[in-house]
Amino acid sequence: MTVLQQKDRKTGIRSGFLMLAFTALLGLGACGSDPDGPDSAITDDAGFTPVARNKPVVIKKAGKKASKHHMVSSANPHASNVGRDILRKGGTAIDAAIAMQIMLTLVEPQSSGIGGGGFLLHFNGKTGEISAYEGREEAPGATTEYMFMNTDGTSMVRDRYRVGGISVATPGILRVLETVHKKYGRLPWKDLFTPTITLAQNGFKVSKRLYASIKRDRYLIQYPTARKYFLDETNQPKAVGSLLKNPELANTLTAIANHGANALYQGAIASDIAKATQADKMRPGLLAVRDLAAYKTKKRPQLCGPYRVWLVCGFGPPTAGGVTTLMVLSMLERFKLHKIKPGSAKAVHLISEAFRLANADRLRYVGDPDFVSVPLSGMLNPKYLAERSDRIRIDRAMKHVSPGKFSMPNKRAANYVASEDEEQPSTTHMAIVDKQGNTVSMTASVGGAFGSRIMVRGFMLNNHATDFSSRPRSRSGRPKVNRPGAGKRPRSAQSPTLVFDGSGKLLLAVGSPGGTRIIGYVVKTLIGVLDWKLNIQAAIELPNHAIRRGKIELERDTAITNIEAGLKALGHKTRIKKLTSGLHAIAIGKDGTLYGGADPRREGLVLGD
Repeated sequence: MTVLQQKDRKTGIRSGFLMLAFTALLGLGACGSDPDGPDSAITDDAGFTPVARNKPVVIKKAGKKASKHHMVSSANPHASNVGRDILRKGGTAIDAAIAMQIMLTLVEPQSSGIGGGGFLLHFNGKTGEISAYEGREEAPGATTEYMFMNTDGTSMVRDRYRVGGISVATPGILRVLETVHKKYGRLPWKDLFTPTITLAQNGFKVSKRLYASIKRDRYLIQYPTARKYFLDETNQPKAVGSLLKNPELANTLTAIANHGANALYQGAIASDIAKATQADKMRPGLLAVRDLAAYKTKKRPQLCGPYRVWLVCGFGPPTAGGVTTLMVLSMLERFKLHKIKPGSAKAVHLISEAFRLANADRLRYVGDPDFVSVPLSGMLNPKYLAERSDRIRIDRAMKHVSPGKFSMPNKRAANYVASEDEEQPSTTHMAIVDKQGNTVSMTASVGGAFGSRIMVRGFMLNNHATDFSSRPRSRSGRPKVNRPGAGKRPRSAQSPTLVFDGSGKLLLAVGSPGGTRIIGYVVKTLIGVLDWKLNIQAAIELPNHAIRRGKIELERDTAITNIEAGLKALGHKTRIKKLTSGLHAIAIGKDGTLYGGADPRREGLVLGD
């Protein structure tokens, strides 16, 4: 589907963008009334070019203020360098994404890799088509809904199932990369693996972030292969700057480069993956060779909706990222956010209230759409969102929030209950724009830091099976929407996002790691660029805030902690916490100039020409 005509085939959601943009400009999309009055349409040029009003931040590590031809932004310098090199050789954004993800498997094993999964959003610069390719991990065929329960009906302790063989689901990212390469790639598949193979053989220096991740982890020591790779003879993390070689990964990648993704999903490598999960004596797993052989990439409907004069596009279920982002933005449309100070108590209050309402629906209704009915058309219905928005008050927090009620296709679907958040925060995100305007916004993950901690053939296996609800049913026996099941894909919050102007021109590609807080990090950045007219780097650097389990979390050691008293006065419960996002983004100016942003909370890098 193109930007100018979006249609969700499953839900019947239609968003012919010209009509939606026109509706937003007329104010017809405004959600109800507000004590400060509804926001008027933004009609000046700045409304269509987010980076035009502010001088772009000089991204010193990149050595450039901006780029005219192509750009990459990722969480690791090695990945950004290889991505730019691929673009310089005439590769597409997809070619660069593949090479970057393969490199991240080596240099950022705590966050993502070929043993994990992800969500890839692609924009075709020539045709305007937006495509959503899903490689979320899949539960093994032997999975039951009670896999994380003891035989006596009690829940397993977290240490029992959060890591190890039981936590591993079938990885999907490599299948996705192969799928999109066949359609959008230009350079030979084999060439995209060469830089990582060479670096794995020669070694790379342990970075400060990798060292810190190893030092914090208490499970790596329990798994011999990972222990030997990441720890020294005294079981201490290998020092910053020490050379880390991975010849096993080089051999694995060579096989994949020569024989395609089947080299991982079939044959000896697949057998070793299954054996490693099943042989874990502490936490034996369920993954079998047949699960790997059966895994398929799924092309999902993209979700697009208006926000003021823009079109925001995200990913549909099994991630809740896209629908929640659109719900929150829609509920905030009636407020004059551009007149509210960024990071103020009022701003955080309004955003948090919208999230409380959207999260109630997210937890209640979103799961794997191949197994549960997700009422997207109801959740994104303008009238419904207007009614939800009317509950938000300027002067006080809502006392209680319940999910909305929608017409469900059958009684069984209506019987589901909410599933608690389980997704863990160790993930990565990259944004890429090539010379033809083709764009990738991709979020990928192995789950928690280092995933399951099981290392096979030089790479880490995910622990995303634990993103399902550990308790599959409520106390009354009703099934949870995100309960485990054979062949199911767990709910996620990953939120690769694209933003377009009223003419269909791409303005922004953004996303972040952060577990269930990802959506909040992305929305913060979108509002920073679209409403507060910040350049992309400044929007990324805004202090983070999120709402989780009824409390507003404020980023520790930032100025946003000063509003805690103001939020409490409005009736909120608060918590000061380290909120480590990994926002990476590219904004496109009015003249086509590319402006990159990399989160200073990680070790990311923007590069372009």
